[in-house]
Amino acid sequence: MDDGPMTQEVVVRTGRHSELRDVTAAVEERVASSGVREGVCLVFVPHTTAGVLINENADPGVLEDVIATLDRLVPWKGDYRHNEDNAAAHIKAILVGASQLVPVRDGRLSLGRWQGIYFAEFDGPRERRLQVTVRPA
Repeated sequence: MDDGPMTQEVVVRTGRHSELRDVTAAVEERVASSGVREGVCLVFVPHTTAGVLINENADPGVLEDVIATLDRLVPWKGDYRHNEDNAAAHIKAILVGASQLVPVRDGRLSLGRWQGIYFAEFDGPRERRLQVTVRPA
């Protein structure tokens, strides 16, 4: 194993205009294949109309509530100046954020009991990329 950071991609195919796709297992696989036992994992979305978040992975109602609330806060149609008709997707991506940093302990993501990592799509359906960088402590 190299002592520097290791970056791998995860391909995410979204099926709806707005959705939260659980990518926890795919990120865990990248962490395991990195060989890093103790360190950090950076999950980064290189898209301006998508994001990444960590939240509850036990009750799918939470995810539905998140999407519904973002839709109420930032409606698709509005008095936006962006000329591609997807300004709402850009704003939602800003609110959610493009990255998450997770500790790695014993070769695994150190997430809380009820936490999962979610790719947040706001302008789909599309094929997207998620970058996973694992760095030893």
